[in-house]
Amino acid sequence: FPPLLGLSLEQNLKPTLQWLVTLGMSKTQVAKAILTFPPLLGLSLQRNLKPKVLALYERGFAETQIASCIARFPQLLGYSSRRLSDRMRVLDDHGRLTEKSLCGAMQRTDAKFTATFK
Repeated sequence: FPPLLGLSLEQNLKPTLQWLVTLGMSKTQVAKAILTFPPLLGLSLQRNLKPKVLALYERGFAETQIASCIARFPQLLGYSSRRLSDRMRVLDDHGRLTEKSLCGAMQRTDAKFTATFK
């Protein structure tokens, strides 16, 4: 992932890694998340990561659930905020909003997701 080579250790990488640990992820979980989804390191803390985690909190997810969800499926933070909020709303409306269902729903195409929740 060549774009990662242009990131500053002090300005980008360390703050992101430290923030993931403050969410409750172990160092092993953080390492696995980065290996699974390297672009995670290039996402802005202020404009991307923190707002998405805040949206999860606002939907009732506990810190441990958020950490577990990111550890299991770090790509979750790479999707647009709109896609995340729309999928959470639909799952919540159907009484099916859990960390596992959210990770699965985010991976589905729009057509498959819509077909599931007509």
